[in-house]
Amino acid sequence: FFDHQRDMLARVALLVFAWAGGRSPHVPSRTLRAAPRAAVVRDVDVLVVGGGHAGCEAAAAAARSGARTVLVTQRIDTIGEMSCNPSIGGIGKGHLVREVDALDGLMGRVIDEAGIHFRMLNRRKGPAVQGPRAQADRELYRDAMLRELQAYPGLELYEASVEDLVVDEPAEGSAAAAAAAEAGRPVGRACGVITADGSELRARAVVLTTGTFLRGVVHVGRESRPAGRFVSTSEAVEPPSTGLAATLGRLALPLDRLKTGTPPRLSAQSIDFSRLQPQPSQEPPPP
Repeated sequence: FFDHQRDMLARVALLVFAWAGGRSPHVPSRTLRAAPRAAVVRDVDVLVVGGGHAGCEAAAAAARSGARTVLVTQRIDTIGEMSCNPSIGGIGKGHLVREVDALDGLMGRVIDEAGIHFRMLNRRKGPAVQGPRAQADRELYRDAMLRELQAYPGLELYEASVEDLVVDEPAEGSAAAAAAAEAGRPVGRACGVITADGSELRARAVVLTTGTFLRGVVHVGRESRPAGRFVSTSEAVEPPSTGLAATLGRLALPLDRLKTGTPPRLSAQSIDFSRLQPQPSQEPPPP
């Protein structure tokens, strides 16, 4: 399992600065690679850091509202990667997926493409505790999500590791600085990010959806090492985001530590499937 830093919203998403201002017309989607050192990407409304469930939905929602949006991730080919349990929905979360879908979000459509088993949980109980759950093929889900984002109007994908925030701090002694100090809030507003190669990306809003990568640590038995998560096809790990965690601490933003509690994997060769009861997918799948 992973230990990692999380924000007050329990590791889902940290909104550093809410986008304010008018809407911008949709522009064709395109995928960017990390720019040369000291290059600056300007004139962007929203920067989303992280390409997991929260990051994909946040970036699509911002672009859908008319904001020129850039999603920054360490590796574009792992956008939509299902790190732990390869499923969408379940008890409680199934309701959230339906709400995201009602807002024209992505994961409901993507799981329709990648789902391999659909079931309504707790069917013997009342509607309040029932939950739709879909098991997914990891590769199909990741590929389908990437296709959705690459074709999304007004959204760009940028491959880089974010190591620091660009913060516009008010002048010392100003009314804004005094108000922040009195409220116990960090002074300043995020207006961009700095990547590992020194590139600077500017925006009116910065949304952090770092998941397990924010100063992440992986524990295997008695051994521990810094990591964001394991690579699904090997024993290698993806590096954690340590610089960004240090920045949040320096800004006096609240940080805590949780574990994901990822369950152990079972070897299929060790299971006698003839002694188990099959649980087929529901036909037709519940919406």
